[in-house]
Amino acid sequence: MISTAQLKPESQLARPAAHVIASIRGALPGPTLIILAGIHGNEPAGVLAAERVWLRMQERRAALRGEVVLLRGNTRALEQRVRYINADLNRQWTPENVRAAGLEPGTTEVSELFEQRELLTVIREAVSRARGEIYFVDLHTTSAHGLPFATVGDTLRNRRFALTFPLTIVLGLEEQIDGTLLEYVNNLGAITMGVEAGQHAAMTSADNHAAVIWIATAATGNFRREDLPELDQSRSVLKQASGGTKVVEVRYRHAIVPQDRFKMEPGFRNFQAVRRGKVLARDRGGEIKASETGLILMPLYQTLGDDGFFLVREVKRFWLTLSALLRKLRVGHYMHLLPGVRRDPLNENFLIINTRIARILPLQVFHLLGFRRLRWTGKYLVVSRRSYDLAGPTKFVF
Repeated sequence: MISTAQLKPESQLARPAAHVIASIRGALPGPTLIILAGIHGNEPAGVLAAERVWLRMQERRAALRGEVVLLRGNTRALEQRVRYINADLNRQWTPENVRAAGLEPGTTEVSELFEQRELLTVIREAVSRARGEIYFVDLHTTSAHGLPFATVGDTLRNRRFALTFPLTIVLGLEEQIDGTLLEYVNNLGAITMGVEAGQHAAMTSADNHAAVIWIATAATGNFRREDLPELDQSRSVLKQASGGTKVVEVRYRHAIVPQDRFKMEPGFRNFQAVRRGKVLARDRGGEIKASETGLILMPLYQTLGDDGFFLVREVKRFWLTLSALLRKLRVGHYMHLLPGVRRDPLNENFLIINTRIARILPLQVFHLLGFRRLRWTGKYLVVSRRSYDLAGPTKFVF
């Protein structure tokens, strides 16, 4: 149930402009880079980084191609320094919720409905001004300490963008969670990436986010390398913080609800190695042990949240290369010819699997082709991939 106790009357005033930190538009056409920070109100580091860099960007506007838009996410939660007021704003971006948010606002006591409407307004305005490719970067921090990392929806376009950053890249995380803003914007055709820059309160998290912003403006082509004196230093900051570029994939997500009384065991850090059987947390059912050997990611050390932890494993470069080749050959278009696999008649990016018949097909085969989102529908397993894997849409319709 959504709580409404904390919503104040003044919060019901529409204020889209409060989300805009800065909009810097170049004289020449080029890509649009949208940077969103603070979609969770207890994660202010991205906002601090954006506020730190935008004046320097403005000073070299003459060299800018396209537009860079820096946005605050959940403004009311940021003011109160809480993750959210009534509902997690980064779980509300289903197509149905977005359609409802775009309707004429009625009477509501849910703060995040105001936030979603306002964000839709400012993002749509930025998209309507776009004169080239659209990139969207979502800045976050975590409750646990550890190395910064990037998350991407598994398309080749997203991978190419993310691999320009000296960060660990996590595949399959976004596909585990419903209703994120990154997933929604990615499915519309934007190139997207999320960044977890470190622990919420660590001073280095804002430094890492500032470095991400500068590197992103070069990776998109908004600025040429020679126009960015900050670029080399930014890459050095991120490489030192993260250890360089590598790719991992999510193997397991431990979802939780408040009734579980979930409590993480103390001392875990992002990308800490754990062995199968190690006790990671406890809930009302007792001990929660690692289901396999791997690396722990985003162990939950805050009161709000619905992800207890993730387990990930490194992906070797061979498999990334093979995956890219198979996708360019469009092998995924023929998966429905396999026994026990059929294509959803309403969407070619969804496959319906009868696991009794197709039990010999390991899920890794589907992952190679981009089918990372798994959901059970009755006795059938539905796997899906993202649209715009190889190329963007001819027209971006928000």
